[in-house]
Amino acid sequence: MAPRSWAVLPSLRASGAVQMAIDRWLLDQVGSGAGPGALLRFYRWDEPSLSLGHHQAPLALNSNLPVVRRPTGGAAVLHGGDLCYAIALAQPPRGPRAAYGLIRQWLQRSFGRLGSPLQPGTAAQDRHLRHCFASGTGADLLGSQGEKRIGSAQLWRRGVLLQHGSIQLNPNPELWRLLFQQEAPPALALGEGLEAQLQAEAQTWLFGTQPEELPLPAITSGRAATLWAIGANDIPSG
Repeated sequence: MAPRSWAVLPSLRASGAVQMAIDRWLLDQVGSGAGPGALLRFYRWDEPSLSLGHHQAPLALNSNLPVVRRPTGGAAVLHGGDLCYAIALAQPPRGPRAAYGLIRQWLQRSFGRLGSPLQPGTAAQDRHLRHCFASGTGADLLGSQGEKRIGSAQLWRRGVLLQHGSIQLNPNPELWRLLFQQEAPPALALGEGLEAQLQAEAQTWLFGTQPEELPLPAITSGRAATLWAIGANDIPSG
């Protein structure tokens, strides 16, 4: 995979509605063919929130957390103590498995450089999971104690790919137990160095060239709701 050019957007801390709208914007941009062939960004949520996969049924929650629906597949993710990535590719590897494999290697290389090696999960995909981090498939990455550290999901549109994922760094143990009746993954102290390492590996290994820098799109939470709609040619997976 060698796009004609790629760009990185500034990091952003914002609501789930805004973050999901921008991720859809990434897919629209690379699909238009007017700009770079790949776009990358990192982001955090401005408050603890829950995201649901596009096909997932609403959950009965014992909390007042904000809830947003992702354009991708998969199960619920608790955000707030995580770093998220999103990458859109105009010419991805052919098929979900190959694309997951390529991006998984980029993530593994980055964590390995920071002394926190990760391994792919081995569980079979289960579309009835209540939450994403209950199981780790080959699309996911696990830490040294077998805990799921990164969960990812995809949206394909006419051969163009959006993949985004949650890297659990410091999840809220009480909220995790309340929502999922399980213990949260242990905290991982990588700080701001993780984001810098991910971008460095994207430049040197994933794309092989220096990125352009693009400003964030002017998307508000009000407009975001109109951008969640999934068209007939969109294929969410997770």
